[in-house]
Order: sequence, then C-alpha cells, then structure tokens
Amino acid sequence: MNLFSEFLAAIGGAVSAVAAEQGMAERPDLSRVTAEPPRDPSHGDISTNAAMVLNKAFGKPPRVLAEAIAAKLADHPGVASVEIAGPGFINLRLKPAVWPRVLASVLALGEGYGRSNLGQGRMANVEYVSANPTGPLHVGHVRGAVFGDALAQLLVESGFEVTREYYINDAGAQVDVLARSAYLRYCEALGEEIGEIPAGLYPGAYLKPVGTALAEEYGRRLNQMPEADWLPLVRSRTMDMMMALIREDLAQLNIRQEVFFSEKSLHDSGEVAGAIADLRARGHVYQGKLPPPKGEVPEDWEDREQTLFRATEFGDDIDRPLLKSDGSYTYFASDVAYSRNKISRGYRQLIYVLGADHGGYVKRLEAVAAALAGKGSVDVIVRLCQLVKLYRAGEPVRMSKRAGEFVTLRDVVDEVGPDVVRFMMLFRKNEAPLDFDFAKVTEQSKDNPVFYVQYAHARTCSVMRNAAEEGFAPAAAPDFSLLSDEAELSIARRIAEFPRLIEAAAIAHEPHRVAFYLFELAGEFHALWNKGKDSPQLRFILKEDEKLTTTRLAFLRAIRYVLANGLRILGVRPAEEM
Repeated sequence: MNLFSEFLAAIGGAVSAVAAEQGMAERPDLSRVTAEPPRDPSHGDISTNAAMVLNKAFGKPPRVLAEAIAAKLADHPGVASVEIAGPGFINLRLKPAVWPRVLASVLALGEGYGRSNLGQGRMANVEYVSANPTGPLHVGHVRGAVFGDALAQLLVESGFEVTREYYINDAGAQVDVLARSAYLRYCEALGEEIGEIPAGLYPGAYLKPVGTALAEEYGRRLNQMPEADWLPLVRSRTMDMMMALIREDLAQLNIRQEVFFSEKSLHDSGEVAGAIADLRARGHVYQGKLPPPKGEVPEDWEDREQTLFRATEFGDDIDRPLLKSDGSYTYFASDVAYSRNKISRGYRQLIYVLGADHGGYVKRLEAVAAALAGKGSVDVIVRLCQLVKLYRAGEPVRMSKRAGEFVTLRDVVDEVGPDVVRFMMLFRKNEAPLDFDFAKVTEQSKDNPVFYVQYAHARTCSVMRNAAEEGFAPAAAPDFSLLSDEAELSIARRIAEFPRLIEAAAIAHEPHRVAFYLFELAGEFHALWNKGKDSPQLRFILKEDEKLTTTRLAFLRAIRYVLANGLRILGVRPAEEM
C-alpha cells in the first residue's frame, strides 16, 4: 500500500472532475502534480501542488483553482479536512481510520512493504567500483562501492531489472607496469636481491604473494625468457590474482557483482573497431584537429590531425579523439565500445558510479549513448562520490602513496565491521565530502546514526522476546484504533511515508534518503520508548490489558518490518540484540 499514490490518484480524479465541470476538452497534464508530506506536520498529512502547476491550463489564479479542487477532495472518505495555504497549496488532514489501514498493510506485506513496480522491469546497468586492478581496494573505493550496491538494491526494490557490474581496466599501459612490478617480486621470491622498487613501478607488499605464486608455478623458467615472452604470462597471472583479491575485498562489504567485464575483451573481439565503424556509418566521425585545451592538458590531446567523434553535436564541450595520429586507440574509444556493448545487451538505463575527479565524463558518456541509440532512447546517469577523509579520535589518518602505504578497504571493515561502514557511507549525500572517524562510528550513543538505527531494531526484538516469556504474541487481527497517543500516530504517519520514500529515492538515485528516513523513524520509536518510562500506560506490555498489549506488539512488528526493509536496501544487517 502506497498511501501517497492512492491520494495522488484521488487528486487527479478531483482535477478531472473540475475540468469536466468547466467544459475542458482534454484532461490537464498531471505529470507535475505531487502528493507528499507537508514540511511542517502541523499543516496536515498530505500536501499537493496541483493548483500551483495547473493554474495556467485552467486559466485561473492558483487559489481559485485550489478552492475548486479542495471542494472535491473534501468528499473523499479518508479526508477529515482540507485547507488552502499560501499561494495555493492544498493540505489534507486524514481521518484516524486511515492509519490502522496503513499498519495492517505493513503486516500483510511484511518484507514486501515498500516494494513497487515503478521500474516496470526496465533493464538498468549499475557499474560501480571499476578500480584499476593494480592492487587491493583502498578506502577511496569504499564509498563508491557501497553507494553503487545500495543504489542497485534500491532499483531492484522499485521494480527495475538490475545488473551490478564491474569494468576491469585491463587493456591499458598500467597493466604492463603491474606485470613488471610482479616480476620483480617473482625475482625476490627466487632469492634475488631486488633493492628499492624503481620509480614508476608499484611498490606495495601486496604483490609479494603474486611473486611467490609465479615462482611456484614457473620456477626459474621466466628468468630465462626475454620480456616479450614472460610479460604476457606474468600479466595474465597477476591480473587473475588481483581480481581475486578485489572480489574478496568486495565480499567483506557483502558486495557481489554479477558481471566483471573486461576492457581487453573489447579489443580482442573487435568491438572497439566495430563501435568506431558504427559511429562513422552514422556520420559522427571525422578527421580533424582539436584546439589547444585550457588548463591541464589531457593525455589523449595531440597537436595534429586525429580521428574525432562529433561529441559536441550531442551536448559535450569538445569533440573527442577515437584514434591517435599513430592509429592506436584512445581510452575513450574503449568507453564508446563499452557503452555500445551495454546498449546491445538491452539496457536502457546506464548508471555509472564514479569518483569525484571524473566529473568530466558525464557529458561524454551522455553524448556517446545519444549518438549510438538516439537521443532519449537510453538514460545515462552518472553519480559522483566525493572523497572520504579518515580520522581517529579527531586526528587525520596519514597515508603515503609513494611508499605504497594506504588504508585498504579490508582495514576499515576489519576494524568497525561491514554494517557500520555501509551505513555511515550512506548517511551523507554522495556529492558531499565525508569524514569517517573510527572512534565516533563505534560509539554507542544517539550521536552515532548506525547504532541509533540498529538499536531501534534490537529493541523491537527485545520486547518481542520479553512478551513471549510473559505469554503474549502479536494479535492476528489487531485493533489499531486503540493506538491513540500522538507518539504512536506519529510513527504510523512515518511508516506510511516509506513506500513513497523508496520510489522517490529510486527516481533521484539517492540511497542516502533511506538512511535519513531510518534515522528519523528510529528517533520517533526511541521517543515513544522513553515516553513509556514516564507514562506506564504507553508501555508495550501491559499484563492487565491483553488486547492492547497484543495490538501494540503487532504495531511493534510493523515498525520492525520497516526498519529491516530499509536496512536491507542499504545492505545493513538488522541487529536483534546489542
């Protein structure tokens, strides 16, 4: 049950009735009409902007139109009163009988409460992490990993057919650098003195197991080969081990992507050449020179004629090189082939979760999809995740890239646990910088959001256990009209918002909204709990009143379902005791 969808339909019906009375030939466009909770709860339960966005279609001032729509809504069986506020907002106050119906729907749907068919099975590809496979994932990758995984689940809950994908950058020069770095560790494993790792190679100790594996597999045979022969062998083995390490790192965060797509496969299969030929056939490729760039010079810029994609025709800032003057492919050519591959697999929503330093990719990815599939045929959504700064009791955690010293994803998860990492990475909008303090995120206080929400779920479980010991169980047919305290009704209103919240978060691609909602619901539940300490009649277990007790236990079960369902979307385990 989505209460706000129901009333949005009722508002649409009221608008249509007013239009019919005024003799309008066509029903007004309702796409911008909303039904949402008022910002100020004192204004009612549902607010709509219908009169504000439709006044031009009706040719009437917003308040005049609002009065006509309000008169129709006043007859709705669930509406207690209608008020017009400001320039024409319509605020609805609902009858008490609405809230028992909402709570009953939660119990009926259980884990399904909040799910919808918003996506109607539309295929969405969510690509996230996609870190260069040159070492273990570090803390800089954590936020994008958690954000992408939660966003994918949010879309699943909203009726999209979702694929979680990792793009392996295994075709660039950095892979050969990695192989040469691993070869040094191989020599070391054979007992050779390698000295200080030369500049330009990867110095991290994480390559020592790779060197050991190579020594066990090949003995001294690699040492007896020219580089042209050993390089592909070492590269293949090293890539396999690095990707296994990355998969293990992601599993520590309970992230398991269905597809690991190789960039190298695009070249080996001829898809890069095919993508360029496709663009050429559509008239989107030409030979030309790019003007000198302003600011930092990109690595694919050349002061000579190149093969270029007409990206500016599709909203990009500049045209993009596909082939360098020597005939080799640019990195962007792989991007084109990869987009084409996704489109050929049937995806109509391409979502990229990238680091904050990839803001320049937004327009070029949109341009490629528009050129390959036609404008408006494929939605390209790029979400950028800002940096994470690590602290320990307020002091910054120091790292050194030059020495190969960094805080890995596994370091963070091992110290505070996956649930804390996931929730805290989502308890801030992805575009805002995030400070992660190891001390603060493990505090057991209301100032720690993940503890606050987990504790709320654990408290519901605790009451259920205590009730069972006393011989009580949630009522099979609870009389929710018995819940009359304002704190109880406030929670019921909050629960009613959950399905709408999930849809809104999915449309906006903002899983942090779910984390914020859970924190607010937990706050209201803890407030009710504390109120019961001062007012015994509000406690969940009243031995002298079985009907009210079993009803409140059913109410508690509804609260628990919503907390658990929201945490499931975030990939966080609902704690049963703390």
